[in-house]
Amino acid sequence: MLTTIGLAARNAILIVEFAEDLRRQGLGIAEAAVEAARLRLRPILMTALTFILGVLPLATATGAGAAAQNAIGTGVIGGMVASTYLWHLHGAGPLRPHHENGPLDPNESIEQMKPTRLVLVPMVLALSACAVGPDFRSPSQPVAANFAEGSAQPIGEASAQYWWRSYNDAMLNELVQTGLSQNLDIKTAISRVAEAQAAARATGLPAMISGSVSSDSIRAGGEAISGTTTTSGASFNPSLVLDLFGGERRSREAALASLQSAELSVGAARLTFLSQLVSSYIDLRYYQNALTITRQTLGTRRETLSLVQSQREAGAATALDEAQAQAALDESLASLPSLESGFYASSYAIATLLAQPVQTIETRLQRGAAQPRPGGNASAGVPADLLRNRPDVRAAERDYAAAVAKVGVSEAQMYPSVSLGGTVSTSEGVGSWSFGPKVSLPVLNQGVLAAKRDQAIAQAEQAELGWRSSVLGAVEEVQASQSDYIRNQRAVAAYQRSVNSYERVVSLSRETYNGGTTTLLDFLDVQRSLASSRLTLASSVRDLAASWATLQVAAGKGWAFATAPAPAGNGS
Repeated sequence: MLTTIGLAARNAILIVEFAEDLRRQGLGIAEAAVEAARLRLRPILMTALTFILGVLPLATATGAGAAAQNAIGTGVIGGMVASTYLWHLHGAGPLRPHHENGPLDPNESIEQMKPTRLVLVPMVLALSACAVGPDFRSPSQPVAANFAEGSAQPIGEASAQYWWRSYNDAMLNELVQTGLSQNLDIKTAISRVAEAQAAARATGLPAMISGSVSSDSIRAGGEAISGTTTTSGASFNPSLVLDLFGGERRSREAALASLQSAELSVGAARLTFLSQLVSSYIDLRYYQNALTITRQTLGTRRETLSLVQSQREAGAATALDEAQAQAALDESLASLPSLESGFYASSYAIATLLAQPVQTIETRLQRGAAQPRPGGNASAGVPADLLRNRPDVRAAERDYAAAVAKVGVSEAQMYPSVSLGGTVSTSEGVGSWSFGPKVSLPVLNQGVLAAKRDQAIAQAEQAELGWRSSVLGAVEEVQASQSDYIRNQRAVAAYQRSVNSYERVVSLSRETYNGGTTTLLDFLDVQRSLASSRLTLASSVRDLAASWATLQVAAGKGWAFATAPAPAGNGS
């Protein structure tokens, strides 16, 4: 603003000096003012145009810090256009003297006069450099220094950590790479970014400039007209809105904040995809492992049934023993369909996430593989890390910034609007032009405009509360997933010990059953306990892998990359 006022004041001083010299040469006050403005018109227009072109990149800037650059650029351009217009297209008016007591004195010098309307220029410049409404300030939400069961060591920037590679599963890495480029939710989020970019391009300086060129050629004839007549004409109607109260600047601030929110929402969509894909893959491998365990149990129980049938033929077992062995076998057979349904449901979910037919991946998914187990770092840092790493939290802050800027847009609508417009036209070879300012003052709808402003203020408050809620929700998610992961680690270790113990018990029971000291029912119960323990261990391993993935997603890891990362067997 100071630079613009200084340049405009310099131009004004030079006009006054030129007018003073002409006044000494005998010209009248009005004639001297007009002649001085005419002599200085070309150099001042060249200076103003150079200055405007120099700051034009600021007015149209995008990206980080664009809001501040746009505010400077549009303010300077609007102020320079307004000052140039007031001084040179209405140059004689501001320099015309005004006396509080008495008429004009033709012998009075310009330096002794009171050019009271000179204040119009600095007023317009000052208004062009300001913007009504509140300025955005980063909100704050008190959080603990560390998570309930976490360390006090921050993890810093973690948004580019490819945590899924820590499972050391090549198939999973391939699925992630494919899905990041094909998932429909991610593509939808990227499309919203393009929409936000287009909306941002329509704000700022482009929204302040309008105009059209039209031409017509009309051929007429009739009974009252001898022959036919042709009339033609053309016109050009440019218009420039002076953003005196910063409404357009606030509108651009809101558009840029919304664009940043849309870009961060792509990261949130990637995290959601990663969470769903990894969870479905972990489920699929669990069902595969559970089917393998169940089929192994079926083999064992078929052997037991065959043994009992042989013993019955030899008179060493009863019909009841055979029925019990058959029932145990049927029980295992009955559990297969639900496990197979779970496997296929998981494969269908993966195909949907990849946006491709399940037939294209079903064969590869049916190949057996070990259940994924996490091998990477389980640290989630401290709550303050979430403000940097969670895209949904950062997007909520940008939404709040957009809502604050919209308060300024609503408030600016309550003030007068000024635009410069004109028309250049020609009709039948006769040209004409007109140019001048237009002032519009909202008077009768102030109540409606005030209500809209209050509505925007309430929406900004809601956006701030939404951001604070997203921070607290993110902290809760990390703490809950971290707690689950810690306890699932303990559970896996305990169930592994349980399986080892039952395997030893089954081995001993088989020997005692063959020796006749253990009943068949006891032997079947031990086998059933071993099968149940193995399935429980598989389920616990699934929960461990899933809780670790949930912890990584909750910490905001793995969403920041320009393109899908290359597959890898290891890494983090």
